Amino acid sequence: MIEPQIVGWAHSQFGRRDDARDTRDLMAEVALPALNHAGLPPEDVDALFVGVFNNGFSSQDFQAALVGMGTEALSRTPAMRTENACATGSAALYAAMDFIASGRGRVALVVGAEKMTGVPTARAGDILLSASFREEEADVEGGFAGLFGRIASSYFQRYGDRSEELAMIAAKNHANGLLNPYAHMRKDVSVEFCNTVSDKNPYVAAPLRRTDCSLISDGAAALVIAHPDVAADLQRAVGFRARVHTNDILAMSRRDPTAFDGPRRAWAQALDASGLSLDDLDFVETHDCFTIAELIEYEAMGLAGPGEGWRVVREGTTSKGGRLPVNPSGGLKSKGHPIGATGVSMHVMAAMQLCGEAGDMQVANAARAGVFNMGGAAVASYVSILERVR
Repeated sequence: MIEPQIVGWAHSQFGRRDDARDTRDLMAEVALPALNHAGLPPEDVDALFVGVFNNGFSSQDFQAALVGMGTEALSRTPAMRTENACATGSAALYAAMDFIASGRGRVALVVGAEKMTGVPTARAGDILLSASFREEEADVEGGFAGLFGRIASSYFQRYGDRSEELAMIAAKNHANGLLNPYAHMRKDVSVEFCNTVSDKNPYVAAPLRRTDCSLISDGAAALVIAHPDVAADLQRAVGFRARVHTNDILAMSRRDPTAFDGPRRAWAQALDASGLSLDDLDFVETHDCFTIAELIEYEAMGLAGPGEGWRVVREGTTSKGGRLPVNPSGGLKSKGHPIGATGVSMHVMAAMQLCGEAGDMQVANAARAGVFNMGGAAVASYVSILERVR
């Protein structure tokens, strides 16, 4: 099968974007800039693939059509929208790749966006809880953070209290985020601060503290995907050695919430398909919606056995200068987590690194990368293994 390649991208500032009315404005910030970065005109785009979760963040839906409202040059380009919880952006990307791989088109523009801060925080929490199984989980205290609080509690009961290691993950990602000009929170925080419950760092959903939780953000990101024949004439190209999408049961009551079996299967299948091992990767961008998620993801990707992810943190394996840097962008924890934009953003960050265009974030000699984007509490899992083609 022909695998399309990433040939251009754009990324908005993440954060509280009071200057943007809605996703229309946010998507307009990245659509044409991504095409300009690729060196392609709007008329070369065969289809638009839009990732927006929404589900109540805005009364305006029909999000695919909003790209054309914000960028008139794309108003007559066929457009469709995907939604797959926090993996919405990766779902849009994979749909675009399937479109090109099938022969239906040669160039696609992928746009992920979310405007989350236009509703009260409590309302945002309830909207996010829609990515859980409401029939059983709607009454969880703390909203979606409460679900991951339950995961952390179960993990601690089985393997011991790892609050300090979670604090180390938070401090690592915030240190990396200082170097990311797009990040929502560019603030250095110490392990001691992250590990201390205080007025400035209270419990959100015990044992998770504020510093263990990603940020409610606004933002957008875009990728230009092209057939290899088109990419051959362009300035840059990032290829996919593998891309895998797995799923697990939505209801947490029907699976081990600490096992992250879906992510584990996705990583195993992707590495097998790529013919690579973790030792062949130069960095990973992973889905740290909560620090406990990153900790368990170390185990799911194979850096440690079950209950041993804390060793990875302690040994510095995933630090910027470690054996396998994880989240050199600052991750969702520092960069922010605009739901629909997240998966697209993660692939943008990886492509920037592989093409040597990551600025102060740059991982030296980065040639191959892993990207893991997760929808819900380890329900929908996407793993991409990327490498620079040109």
